[in-house]
Amino acid sequence: MKSNYLVLIACLIMACNTCKSSTPEITQTKETDNLYFSKVDFKKNRPTSDNYIKSFTLNKDAFLNIHFTLEQPLIESLKLLAPTLSQDQLLNKGNFQFSFFVDGKKVHVENLNKGAGTIDAKTTKLKYMVPLLYPKQIDFWGWFMWLRFMKLSGGQDILTEGNHSLTIEIRPYLKQETLKVGSILAKGSISIEVDKIKVNENLIPLQKIQPNSGWEISKDNFDHRKIEALNRKIAEKRFENINGIIVIKENKLLIEEYFNGEHRNSLHDARSVGKSFASTMLGIAIEDNFIESEKTFLKDFYSLKSFKNYSKKKDSVTLKSLLTMSSGFLGDDSDYSSPGNEENMYPTDNWVKFSLDLPMEKSKKIETDFTYFTAGVVILGDIIHKSVPDGLVSYADKKLFKPLNITNYKWQYTPQKVGNTAGGIQLRAIDFAKYGQLYKNKGKWNNKQIITKKWVEKSLSKQISQEAAGIKNGYYGYLFWNKIYTVNGKDYEVSFCSGRGGNKIFICKDIPYVIVITSSAYNNPNAHPNADKIMKEYILPAITNN
Repeated sequence: MKSNYLVLIACLIMACNTCKSSTPEITQTKETDNLYFSKVDFKKNRPTSDNYIKSFTLNKDAFLNIHFTLEQPLIESLKLLAPTLSQDQLLNKGNFQFSFFVDGKKVHVENLNKGAGTIDAKTTKLKYMVPLLYPKQIDFWGWFMWLRFMKLSGGQDILTEGNHSLTIEIRPYLKQETLKVGSILAKGSISIEVDKIKVNENLIPLQKIQPNSGWEISKDNFDHRKIEALNRKIAEKRFENINGIIVIKENKLLIEEYFNGEHRNSLHDARSVGKSFASTMLGIAIEDNFIESEKTFLKDFYSLKSFKNYSKKKDSVTLKSLLTMSSGFLGDDSDYSSPGNEENMYPTDNWVKFSLDLPMEKSKKIETDFTYFTAGVVILGDIIHKSVPDGLVSYADKKLFKPLNITNYKWQYTPQKVGNTAGGIQLRAIDFAKYGQLYKNKGKWNNKQIITKKWVEKSLSKQISQEAAGIKNGYYGYLFWNKIYTVNGKDYEVSFCSGRGGNKIFICKDIPYVIVITSSAYNNPNAHPNADKIMKEYILPAITNN
């Protein structure tokens, strides 16, 4: 779903290239500390050398800037790395490399993208002031770099307490077929004292499960200390914008907690978690004989020749390929330049037409090559809507929500007033848990088969590898993800629904648990890694005693 998240991610990922060099660095001839720090609000006062500091208190001091002066403009250092390249080529392939060391250990290396800094600055500028820490988001690459150091590279988990040293080194780099890194241009260190984050201690104890949840309450034991340690991290904003955590064990409610003003009756916008519901409704529609099977072709529902960019390959698109994100359409939500990126769909007045007008990608093999493609799930929702009595929303209410006794929910709609299967359904966290438990029960609820066991097995199985999309050891089912968490040497396989902001419904394969995390960290690039960390370091250890 559309949000400011994409803007932030574009700045965080596209505006930089973070990596560790696998090639030898060009040997420096001289190394001096010529990088300095200040904690002045640069918007109010221009920092001078009188403002340089040697120590900084994290979680207390609101501002942090770095200052350095080059002996020659950056372009001259880039020329030393590739003397035969033109200025335009050098600036297109090179920039500053920043390395962050905490207590002497390299934590973060960032090769700034060509868009960080102006051409004029790179060819003429000697004196730099770079803001790193500011109380609110600012449009400066240094601010985003600090955010990546802290949130994506683990700085916030190292700088948790006590005293530390932070060292920053700056070099030129050039990325061609290999990465070339030049001599140190600037280097400096500062002492960091970590101030304890003050929290409301009433937020830390395990929350007591209130009556009338609709679930039998489990009396089984788990490690309360782990959950209370998690509660503290949530209170400290280490895990930002977490709204709810539900754990079901053997069809009983084991843990129910809410944060940041949410409560049991809060409807939560779990974004692409809603895609999995499209898979559910398609499976039910097939069982009810409104749709023949997932092997049915797209051409059986639409006159594809009436849309733009028709090709014979488009005739081969199946419902299964849409379920497994392998349809071959020229659409990739991870690529902002892709014609079929979801952000290009939302402003249009007909999302289905937008999707079916897209060309096919020649290099992609249908039902084989995974590419995350939200528009394809919109097509599935439209097909279900046209095929079942009274449309998708009414059919879902009758066939899914009423049998689960889910009465408090809210749909969002496409411009054609069809329930939005791109990720537009809001439920209570405790009702998302019912949905997960339905799959854990092989499609049964209260001894009634809501979804066929066969469809559940297909949906949660490893239908397609995601390795081609850069997701190592990742698999995808019928609009469900699959992965393995390793905790203290033991593997735990999960199938799960996933939505922007860190929203998850985990269905554990070999242990009797369903776990729900609801989160509104839509603008946080660390939202999904945070959910993984919560699972690996807190919830799974708490419930498995590992």
